[in-house]
Amino acid sequence: MDRQIFILLQAQFEYMIDSEYLTYTFPNGIRLIHQQTASPVGHLGIIINTGSRDELPDEHGIAHFIEHCIFKGTQKRKAYHILSRMEDVGGELNAYTTKEETALYATFLSDYYSRAAELLSDILFNSVFPEKELKLEKEVVVEEINSYNDSPSELIFDEFDELIFDGHSIARNILGTYDSVRSFGRENIFRFTGRNYHTDQMVISSVGNISFRKLIALTERYFGIAPQNLRAFSREKFNNYIPGNREVAKDTFQTHCMVGNIAYDSADPKRIVMILLNNLLGGQGMNSRLNLALRERKGLAYNVESSYTSYSDTGLFNVYFGTDNDHFEKALQIVFKEFENLRKTSLGTLQLTRAKKQLEGQLAIATENREDLMLTIGKSFLFYNRVDPMPVVFEKIEGVTAPQIMEVANEILNPAQMSRLIYR
Repeated sequence: MDRQIFILLQAQFEYMIDSEYLTYTFPNGIRLIHQQTASPVGHLGIIINTGSRDELPDEHGIAHFIEHCIFKGTQKRKAYHILSRMEDVGGELNAYTTKEETALYATFLSDYYSRAAELLSDILFNSVFPEKELKLEKEVVVEEINSYNDSPSELIFDEFDELIFDGHSIARNILGTYDSVRSFGRENIFRFTGRNYHTDQMVISSVGNISFRKLIALTERYFGIAPQNLRAFSREKFNNYIPGNREVAKDTFQTHCMVGNIAYDSADPKRIVMILLNNLLGGQGMNSRLNLALRERKGLAYNVESSYTSYSDTGLFNVYFGTDNDHFEKALQIVFKEFENLRKTSLGTLQLTRAKKQLEGQLAIATENREDLMLTIGKSFLFYNRVDPMPVVFEKIEGVTAPQIMEVANEILNPAQMSRLIYR
C-alpha cells in the first residue's frame, strides 16, 4: 500500500495544499478536497455539476428523480443492501438536488471511510434503476409534489422562479410534474446521466479523521477507475429578464407575497456585497430590518425573510412574507420602505460594523456543522476550483464599504425592476 501511495503522489497530478484544505485531481478529471479533523465522525460526498436546469423540456424533474432512484439497486446490490450498508454501522446515507448540482453523501464513524467510498462509487457508477423500483418511487415523488402543493409558503418560491426566469430551463421547479415523473423509464435516466455526468464536473469532498494520503489511495481505488468523460458544452445563459406581476387566487387564511429581482451570478465581484446586504435586510438574524419592521414593531407577520441565490450565470434576490389579508397592503408598503431606506441612506460606521460582525459570526458558527462544511467546501471547489479559508472570507467582508452597499441596493432593490407574486 505504501508504494501505491508513493506512486500516486509522485504522478503529475500532484496534490495541492490550500490552507487547511488538501486537494487532488485524478487522471480522469475527478477532483478531491479534504479537511482532516480529530472528530470520530467522518463525512464523505460526491457533488456533481448537474441539476434541474440541465434537463430537456421532456425531462422535467428527472435530475431529482434520479437522486431518489440511485439508491434502488446496483449491479451487485439490492435497494435494501444499499440502505443498510451505512445504517448497519450507525451511519447515514443521503442526497440532494438543486438547479445546478446533485450530491450523494454519507456520515459515519471514521473507521468506515472505505465502506462509504466504495458504496458511493457503486451507486454513482453502477446503479441499474430497476423498473419495479422506479414504479414505486414515482409515487413517492408524486406525494412529495402533493406536499409542496399543500404548502403555499413553499410553493410560492417555485412559482416565483417561473415568473422571474420565464421560458428558461432554470425557471422549472426541481420536482417536476405528475405527468413528467410518471413518464420516466430507465432509458430516460441513462440518457440524462450520459449527457450530464462528466468526470471533470465531479468533486469528492471529505471532512474527517483520515490522513490525506490514505484518502487519496482509497478514493483512487473506487473513483479513479472511472473512464475519463469530459464536458464539451456550456449551459444556455439566462439574459432576458422582464419584471412581472402575478396574483393567484388561493383558499388560504393568509396572503402570501414574494417580491424580488434578478441579482449577481456566482462569479460577480459584487456577490459578497449582496450577501451582506441580504443578511442585513432579511437574513437569519432576528434583528434583520424586515423582521424588526414587520414582526417586532408592527406584529404584521409571523415569517418574513429575504434570500439571495447565485447561479453560474445569474442570480435571484427575493423577499417573502405571509400576513393577514387585511394587513397585506400595509405590510407591502413597509417592505418597500425598507428597500428605499437602504437605497437612499448610507449605513453609518457602527451599523456597517455590526452587520459585518453578524455575518462573520454566522459563517463561523455554520462551519461547526461538519456535514454542512463538507458539502460547502465541495461545492466551492466544484464551481471555483478553490476554497477561501475563513480569514480570507472575513477579509472580503471587512472590505465592503457603505457606498458599495448603497450601489448594490440601488441596482437590486429598484422598485421598477421588481417582480411580484401574490397568493390570496
